[in-house]
Amino acid sequence: MNGKITYINPEGLIKTPAFSQAVMTEGSGKTIYIGGQNAIDVKGNLIGKGSVSLQAEQAMRNVQTALAAAGATFKDVIKMNIYILQGQNAIEAFKASQPFIKDRSQPPAITGIFVAGLANPEYLIEIEAIAFTVL
Repeated sequence: MNGKITYINPEGLIKTPAFSQAVMTEGSGKTIYIGGQNAIDVKGNLIGKGSVSLQAEQAMRNVQTALAAAGATFKDVIKMNIYILQGQNAIEAFKASQPFIKDRSQPPAITGIFVAGLANPEYLIEIEAIAFTVL
């Protein structure tokens, strides 16, 4: 059996184009875990100081770079956790991340979490991802 990914949006839970309620992987494949990415560029500069939307874009670019290094793309992402500093606008953060996953027929499962702080006081967002590529 080759690998298979099933997006699950059961009756009794809200259906939305923004995220899937659950995702199941089966069979032969490769799972990729991307640690929390923030808005630091390759030179160590913080991109978008004070702007959650600009920081979200840079964090998603960093996730994209990590995925590419593992031979994957955002089309392979099955789960994302988005950590947002309390007081920031979650809608702005989610809007900034949507262009990276808009071309998918099914969105990944996504959890948005408000946190009291991140590793650096200037970080407003951090994004983790799990991807699965079918072999």
